[in-house]
Amino acid sequence: MIVTGDLGKTGSELLYEIMEQEYEIDLKPYHNDCGLMIFDLEEQKVFSGGSGCGCSASVLCGHILKEIERKKLNKVLFVATGALMSPTSTKQGNTIPSIAHAVLLEG
Repeated sequence: MIVTGDLGKTGSELLYEIMEQEYEIDLKPYHNDCGLMIFDLEEQKVFSGGSGCGCSASVLCGHILKEIERKKLNKVLFVATGALMSPTSTKQGNTIPSIAHAVLLEG
């Protein structure tokens, strides 16, 4: 399983598109996103999702580690994603830098 922080629906679709076009890899069968695992897009008005660090921590500690312990998952690439938001930079039209830490978890 490959898990990202909170790319949300839009970010996940972009990830799939880039991986397909650039590397000819279909990531969909292996990927899940913490924000998409927590929120119900049909029932909740989440728009761009939640906090990458909050979603990542909640899903990792509340679900993934338990699944590894139960032997339902044996290898997880956990990529905690986040944006380095600055109200000043955003108002000035600057891009939003992003960061990601990859951790391989094995049971």
